[in-house]
Amino acid sequence: MFAETLETVQSSPSKRTTYVRFVLATLAVMVLFKTFRFGRWTGWQVRELSDFDAFYIVAQQIWRGQLDLVYRFETLVKLQAEAFHGATSFMPWTYPPQFDLLVAPFALLPAGIAYLLFVTATLTAYLLILRAIAGRNFAHVLVVMFPALAITVGCGQNGFLTGALIGFVCLNVERRQVLAGLALGAMVIKPHLAIAAGVYLLATRRWVALATATSVVLASSLVCTLVFGWQIWAAWLGAIRESAIFLERGFYPLFRMISAYAALGRAGVPPAFAFWTQAAVACLALSAIVIAVWFSAARKMSAAFPLGITAMVSVMISPYAYDYDLPMVGIGLALLLPDLVQVASARERTGIYGLILLAGAYGMLQSGRLAALYGNEADLPDMDDKFAPAVGGVAMMLLLALLLRVLWRATRPAPVLREAAQPAE
Repeated sequence: MFAETLETVQSSPSKRTTYVRFVLATLAVMVLFKTFRFGRWTGWQVRELSDFDAFYIVAQQIWRGQLDLVYRFETLVKLQAEAFHGATSFMPWTYPPQFDLLVAPFALLPAGIAYLLFVTATLTAYLLILRAIAGRNFAHVLVVMFPALAITVGCGQNGFLTGALIGFVCLNVERRQVLAGLALGAMVIKPHLAIAAGVYLLATRRWVALATATSVVLASSLVCTLVFGWQIWAAWLGAIRESAIFLERGFYPLFRMISAYAALGRAGVPPAFAFWTQAAVACLALSAIVIAVWFSAARKMSAAFPLGITAMVSVMISPYAYDYDLPMVGIGLALLLPDLVQVASARERTGIYGLILLAGAYGMLQSGRLAALYGNEADLPDMDDKFAPAVGGVAMMLLLALLLRVLWRATRPAPVLREAAQPAE
């Protein structure tokens, strides 16, 4: 089976080294290529805009004192066209003001250099934390996560940053709660991805970490208010309301999303039903955390198991989750691997690895196909009828079902666990 073949990599130091070098070298080449693309140092002066382009535009508006303009999609599109020779893309800006502060320095550098520094710094931080968690399983995790890492490099998104922050929480929550709380508080840049970690802290009564995270959120909000003024919060809330309308009408590139909402929306399900299904999936995902915490305590296992479940399901809570958020799942996989062989069969492990690969690879392949077919118009709302199904969302729902199956069996007597972990004949 695929799981057993992949797991054999762990037994050979030379194979592990080869796999790690290949993945890292490939990512390095991609980063250099994209640096030229984002810097427009190639022949492609007019191209489709990517996520880092949006970061750069926002950074420019901050220094011009016009940050409120990016929170209105009508004016944001005009800013895109002015900055990038008429090129536009459907990327409404809904990030909290804290992320605005983070991207502000980008405008002081050429776009290509800014991209290179941002992606190199966040990717390095992510890989170092992933290596610290995964240990000898590092090559294993890199192979499974490669498509997700590649697509995050390609669009210049912040998936490495959020993955590193959640990984830092997981590394420190047991012994250094203040550090874990600082990292969780920094997740205010994408609060919907921090919900699962917050539930874990509540379930395990990590009050110091929770208090620290809350303090970070409040302090950073005060700083943003002093820098941007009170009106920035009204602008941000307006953008959220606007994006909710866009999501309901299917304007977002749902094929790139990995949520249950996106999967059902692309299947033609009414938005209201898709929303309530997403709510049910979120409840199941959060329940998985509580069950994992209970199981870990009952079986006297390490805290890595419930932490792995927490990181895995973090991307399953919100309807607004993309394939570039998947690096967080890599943190969860690294935490789960030591126990996964004991509680999951080879067939189940194959399913887990395969679904993660599928969720990452599908968006990357479809993005390339649509860009080849429609060029700069591939990301526009009126091209939505040509988009493919949201297979990534289906993959994440199936992954959650597999995790719940493994957790259910984990609550059974020990002989059942041993029997389930036996290799399939």
